[in-house]
Amino acid sequence: MLPHSNMPREDNQVPLLSDQDVAYESGEKVHILGINEPDEEGSSVVPPFSWKKLWLFTGPGFLMSIAFLDPGNLEGDLQAGAIAGYSLLWLLMWATAMGLLVQLLSARLGVATGRHLAELCREEYPTWVSMVLWVMAELALIGADIQEVIGSAIAIKILSNGILPLWAGVVVTASDCFILLFLENYGVRKLEAFFAVLIATMAVSFAWMFGETKPTGTELLLGVLIPKLSSKTIKQAVGVVGCIIMPHNVFLHSALVQSREIDYSKKGRVQEALNYYSIESTVALIISFTINLFVMTVFAKAFYGTEIASSIGLVNAGQYLQEKYGGGLFPILYIWSIGLLAAGQSSTITGTYAGQFIMGGFLNLRMKKWLRALITRSCAIIPTIVVALVFDTSEAALDVLNEWLNVLQSIQIPFALLPLLCLVSKEQIMGTFKIGPALKIVAWLVAALVIVINGYLLLDFFSSEVTGVIFTTVVCAFTGAYLAFIVYLVYWGFTLSVRRHMLPAKLAQGME
Repeated sequence: MLPHSNMPREDNQVPLLSDQDVAYESGEKVHILGINEPDEEGSSVVPPFSWKKLWLFTGPGFLMSIAFLDPGNLEGDLQAGAIAGYSLLWLLMWATAMGLLVQLLSARLGVATGRHLAELCREEYPTWVSMVLWVMAELALIGADIQEVIGSAIAIKILSNGILPLWAGVVVTASDCFILLFLENYGVRKLEAFFAVLIATMAVSFAWMFGETKPTGTELLLGVLIPKLSSKTIKQAVGVVGCIIMPHNVFLHSALVQSREIDYSKKGRVQEALNYYSIESTVALIISFTINLFVMTVFAKAFYGTEIASSIGLVNAGQYLQEKYGGGLFPILYIWSIGLLAAGQSSTITGTYAGQFIMGGFLNLRMKKWLRALITRSCAIIPTIVVALVFDTSEAALDVLNEWLNVLQSIQIPFALLPLLCLVSKEQIMGTFKIGPALKIVAWLVAALVIVINGYLLLDFFSSEVTGVIFTTVVCAFTGAYLAFIVYLVYWGFTLSVRRHMLPAKLAQGME
């Protein structure tokens, strides 16, 4: 059942379809205390703050925050720390703040409409556009998943003392979809608790490393508070910002927030949900920022200014730490590997979760969850096993592959951001919960900044990698089509003619 399926239907409204794909069935949702109780003071009044309710709403933001802690982000952190020292900590903080804004808009869209981003793209854009957006979202997800699975496989290889090769680690990591299916049978809260344990594992591991290496407190504080950027660190700076916003995570968060039962007939209850989600998402990203800060400062302390700084990556980071700081009570190599494994495993499971919502939303598929999870996981695991077999013995080749995967995800960012900003700005979709003029300006500026930064990454990459007349011609043709599609998305977003059915926020506005 849809969240608003039991609401009165206006005469000009199309009846809801019983076979419509939804993020969560009504029986799967977390019941919020007092949601069915009458509001004595009116439906527009937001109930008073409750710690118990905040606890019930806590969960989706922490699942969302895992994308800020995936192996790709950790690699960006360690490279920025090793090459730029403490000087980019301020940028990490502001990049996380920009990521928070985007994720809050995603949550706002999901709460106010009762639909997630993939569903709304299917409903509001022409069929060919929604199909292109779906393909782009799937490509971004596969690219992210390859990096995450490889990160887990590297950790497994280290923890097994090299007994398990990279491809075997990939196979072990592939089992995460079965963990997801197992936990889903026990409810949303059990799944969220599992991810909380993985986040705590990362926090403890990287905090331990922070304590072992003893970074300079004064330099850390100055790095956070004082903006500093030089021509030598511009590539690392762009990387820090570029890897914060993950396309599949924008789709994911708009679906996760629908795991709570919300009374869409009361504006105050919808606003209450938005308030609690804003609090828990902010707390979750503060924790993820702290973990990223631990990683960046550890490698800044250990390797900044050394000859090996530019050669450090996920594959050799643990070994370099071991050589620098020795064994100790518990070897830092294994501490790093445990944190990396938790990061990779948690992000691959959320990737599987995101894949289910993306596929179901764009294609409106009604299929069993185990089958959808298996299809989603297979799309990423098969190419990842090939990658592991080909690149297992070559760190340099793996780094080159990682650069190409970063490019793949950078290309996809506008195809998640632009539909989100267009949809969340429309009163026909959001009702009274559409974003105001000031927030709209800030959001578009942030989106423009992120797209420009990723455009710089693409330009820098292709200028060094693209050679030959044929390859250059193909890239130029692709770039022209790519830019034309972005312009089309913006144009369509500003001229969107929206159907009125399946819009609980609009209904709630009409019932006041």
